[in-house]
Amino acid sequence: MRFMMLMIPRGYESAEPGAMPSAEAVAAMMKYNEELQKAGVLLALDGLHPPSMGARITFEGGSRG
Repeated sequence: MRFMMLMIPRGYESAEPGAMPSAEAVAAMMKYNEELQKAGVLLALDGLHPPSMGARITFEGGSRG
């Protein structure tokens, strides 16, 4: 069984399209991925499309119901 893990940083909800994480954040993510790989639990690092190719959906009143 495979799982996808998404890590959503603070401030992402208000980030401009195309905004990139800091070099420090990228280095920390790479270190974490290396630790997962060494532990034998990281199977793949398949990429996702950039946020600029997606859509942000909001619901009136903050709820879909």
